[in-house]
Amino acid sequence: MLNGKKILIGITGGIAAYKTATLIRLLVKAGAEVKVVMSATAKQFISPLTVATLSKNPVLADFFNPENGEWNSHVKLGIWADLYVIAPATANSMAKIACGIADNLLLTTCLSARCKIMLAPAMDLDMFQNPMTQRNIQILKNQGFIFVDAKEGELASGLSGKGRMAEPEEIFESIEKYFTETQDFVGKKILITAGPTREKIDPVRFISNYSTGKMGYAIAETLANRGAEIILISGPVEIKPINNKIQLVSVESAQEMYNACKTHFPQCDVAIMSAAVADYTPETTAPEKIKKDSDNQMILKLVPTPDIASEMGKLKTEKQVLVGFALETENELNNATNKLSKKNLDFIILNSLKDKGAGFGYDTNKITIVYRDSTIEKFELKSKAEVAQDIADRIYPLLK
Repeated sequence: MLNGKKILIGITGGIAAYKTATLIRLLVKAGAEVKVVMSATAKQFISPLTVATLSKNPVLADFFNPENGEWNSHVKLGIWADLYVIAPATANSMAKIACGIADNLLLTTCLSARCKIMLAPAMDLDMFQNPMTQRNIQILKNQGFIFVDAKEGELASGLSGKGRMAEPEEIFESIEKYFTETQDFVGKKILITAGPTREKIDPVRFISNYSTGKMGYAIAETLANRGAEIILISGPVEIKPINNKIQLVSVESAQEMYNACKTHFPQCDVAIMSAAVADYTPETTAPEKIKKDSDNQMILKLVPTPDIASEMGKLKTEKQVLVGFALETENELNNATNKLSKKNLDFIILNSLKDKGAGFGYDTNKITIVYRDSTIEKFELKSKAEVAQDIADRIYPLLK
């Protein structure tokens, strides 16, 4: 399973760093290609020579080699890796990662990584239990970081409690599990729509909505990390895809999104319609900016936009899976169920703006899935990264 996998190991400054040598040996023995980046303090706990010998690659610790000026590119490291494992992950390093601080090569690579990042925390029990540490752990979980949980036991301080880094064998098993369970969409091509559309009134004004695209992009990243080839058709948003398996198709209007979907849908195994597409567009678009006239009202005549999910439902074959979204403010279940049947969806994901922490702009979401057989599955409020995993888990059985 790990043969040929490219695994980047990050070692931060904790006494548990000595265990990482065993982890590296296990990975190399399993056929993985391993590179190691160390913080300055990590070198006080384990020798770079030991790590380089075990990994069969030079250890990287600084942004450049002071002897010849050779640049150690965090960007290239982030693109190279299939998985980035930081073990041990100290309280200090996790706090910096949670805040986006990048003051060494190890942390800068975190911001550049296109792959998933796995953390194996290690610290004293009081540091682990500190509310600030727990807050940082939750922030990172919400961002989709994978954790190999700290264990109970005797600590370097002489105290006993939770904070020990998991044993190398357990971290190794977690890495194997990641590649086993998260590559279930290999060979599948998935179309995802995300973000809002903009319907132009004139060259400077448009009709749109509050969608940020966060949910659609989270789904795209999740499925790409699980091996799928992604066509992400996105309206105007402030975020960019990370995984290089995601092909971004940028559009602006509902008509442009419909045209792109119609082009790509026939070649896809799955389509997930998560974009917040405008229902109406101005009948005409003024070629020049419309000047304000204080004496008269401005009246816009709107016409319906294409119903993209419904149109894809008409094109859908028995071999394809089509998933829709419904954002509602009233009669939520009835409205979602009607859309499910009308648009020939395999299931529909319901959001309610009445749920705190769900809807536009949040990093969390609370969904209900309605299936074709009228089964309803409700979920608790979760990070959008976790919601994306739930959605992927429900799509996978339908592909069989």
